[in-house]
Amino acid sequence: MRGSPRPSSLAILALTALTVMALGACARLFISPILPPPYRDQVEAPYDATWKALIRALAADNVPLRTVAKDSGVISSDDIVSPIGVFADCGRLGAVGLEGEALVTFTVFVQSNGGTTTDIQVNAKMRTQAHRRGDSGKLRSDPVYRCASTGRWEANLVDAVRRLVKE
Repeated sequence: MRGSPRPSSLAILALTALTVMALGACARLFISPILPPPYRDQVEAPYDATWKALIRALAADNVPLRTVAKDSGVISSDDIVSPIGVFADCGRLGAVGLEGEALVTFTVFVQSNGGTTTDIQVNAKMRTQAHRRGDSGKLRSDPVYRCASTGRWEANLVDAVRRLVKE
């Protein structure tokens, strides 16, 4: 007496490949933005004057701070909610860009450069909080996508520091 015939390993492999291809065809291709390097610039002022101006600029922007360490020259922010496209580029799903809100965190490093100039480096970390494909549908929180900085916030911050140093 024989039982039901067992499928061959080749048939199982072919069925698995077809299943994976079918599921892959239903998914949208996510195109992530190219991550830029950290933003770096110099301010023509001594460290102490630059530090004071940086703190004033962050206070004027109402940035929630997590860490402020003048001795090591590090300032880090808590999460800032930003519309996607303003400070954060979160990529595309297919041909349509993501819209919604991103959570943005900045870490600023300040270092004296010889006494008359000060180096500033800003690292950004961003991810989606609520997004949708284009302007259709409601905002969703899942999945979470990594975003890249547009560079606007960093450039505006350094410009504000330069302006405040001169005051």
